[in-house]
Amino acid sequence: MNHENSKKLYELALQFIPGGVNSPVRAFKGVGGNPLFFKGGDGAYLIDSDNNRYVDYVGAWGPLILGHRHASVIAALQKQLEQGLGYGASTEAEIEIARKICELVPSLEQVRLVTSGTEATMSAIRLARGFTRRDLVVKFEGCYHGHVDGLLVKAGSGALTLGEPDSLGVPKAYTDLTHVLDFNDSDGVRRFFEQHGKDVACVIVEPVAGNMNCVPPVPGFLETLREVCTESGAVLIFDEVMTGFRVALGGAQEKFGVTPDLTTLGKVIGGALPVGAFGGRREIMDCIAPNGAVYQAGTLSGSPLAVAAGLAMLEEITRPGFYDELGNKATILMTGLKERARAAGIPFTTNQVGGMFGCFFSDEEEISQFSQVTACNIPRFQNYFHQMLDNGVYLAPSAYEAGFVSSAHGDTEINHTLDAAEKAFAAIAKL
Repeated sequence: MNHENSKKLYELALQFIPGGVNSPVRAFKGVGGNPLFFKGGDGAYLIDSDNNRYVDYVGAWGPLILGHRHASVIAALQKQLEQGLGYGASTEAEIEIARKICELVPSLEQVRLVTSGTEATMSAIRLARGFTRRDLVVKFEGCYHGHVDGLLVKAGSGALTLGEPDSLGVPKAYTDLTHVLDFNDSDGVRRFFEQHGKDVACVIVEPVAGNMNCVPPVPGFLETLREVCTESGAVLIFDEVMTGFRVALGGAQEKFGVTPDLTTLGKVIGGALPVGAFGGRREIMDCIAPNGAVYQAGTLSGSPLAVAAGLAMLEEITRPGFYDELGNKATILMTGLKERARAAGIPFTTNQVGGMFGCFFSDEEEISQFSQVTACNIPRFQNYFHQMLDNGVYLAPSAYEAGFVSSAHGDTEINHTLDAAEKAFAAIAKL
C-alpha cells in the first residue's frame, strides 16, 4: 500500500508535536515503520490520508462499539449542534445519561461525569482515600489506569510499548504509596492484605486487563479482591474504562458477578467523544464536593455533545441480542485465526471476553499472567502487524493492546481478516 501522505504528515507533525503524535502508542514505536494518519471512518473501516481502507479492530481504542459514523450517533450530534456546543452549566441530558448508566451498571447508585478515563481513575482514587482516610493504593502489574502519577508503576499500554513502565517526572513519594501485585494471583493478594490490609485505601484493577493485551481474570481472582476489601474496609475500584458496556451491558462486573465499591468508565459512554465517569455506592459518592470534602471539578464535564452521543449509543446497545451477536463475531474471528496459525505451524493463541479480544504469539495455550504476555514473541507480532496492514487490516500498533469487534463488522470483514491472516502466517512461517 502507498503511504506517502502519511509519511509527509508525520514529518510535518514532528516539527510541532513531540514525537509527532498526541498519544505515544500512535507513533508505531512498538511495531516499527511510519505511523499512519487517518482522515475518515466508515462502519467497520478506517480510511487513511492516502485513501487506503482497513478493517478496523482498534475502534478508537474501544468506544466505537457501533462502528464509525453510526447513523443514530451522528443524528444525535447534529441535533445537539443546532442547540449549542457547551454551556459550562447543568443540563437535563446529564441527568438522563446518569440515570441510564446507574440502571445498567449493577454497582452504581450515583455517578459523576468527567472528560477522560484518566480523570475518572484519578478522581476515584482520591475519593477512596478521602472516604477511608487511608493512603495506600494497590494495583496490578501490567494494568494501566491512565497517566495518573501514583499509578505509573509497572503499568501496561503505551508504557510497556515504549519500554518505560515507570515515567520520569513522577515523584518517588507518590509511587511509595502504590503497591504493585501480580494480576490473577489470589494467594499473593491475601498475603499482602494479611500484613497491610488496615492501611489500604483501595484496590484498583482492570477486571479484564486490556493494556497488557486482553487477559481475563482467572476463576476466584476478582472474588478474592472483593473478599479482602470487605474484610479490611478498603474500597474496591473496577477500572471499566475499557470493559464498561464493552464486554457486557453491565460491564465486567455483570459478566463475572463481582460488585465493586467504585467503578470508572469512559470510552463507550460518549460514543467516542471525550468523556469519562466514576460512580458507586451512595455513601462513598456523598464524600465528593459539593456534598463532601473530597474536591473534584471539571468545566467540560457533562459536555452536551458527548452526552448526546452517549445516549444514542446506549439506546442501540440495549436492544435484545446485541452482546450475543458481538461475542459470536469475536468467537468466529478468534477461532479462525487460531486455525490458520495452526495450519502454518505458528505458535499462537487468543483470549476473548465478549467483543474484546487478544492475540499472542506464544507456545502456551492459556495466557493469564503478565509474565506470559511479556514472554511472547514480539518480533513475530511486529511482522504480523505489518503483514495485516498491507492486506487492509488495522490492528493496534502494539503487542500489549486489546482488539475490538464492533456491530458494524460482518461476514465480509471477518472473512477478509481471516484471508489476510492466512497470508500473514504463511509469510511468517518462511522467515
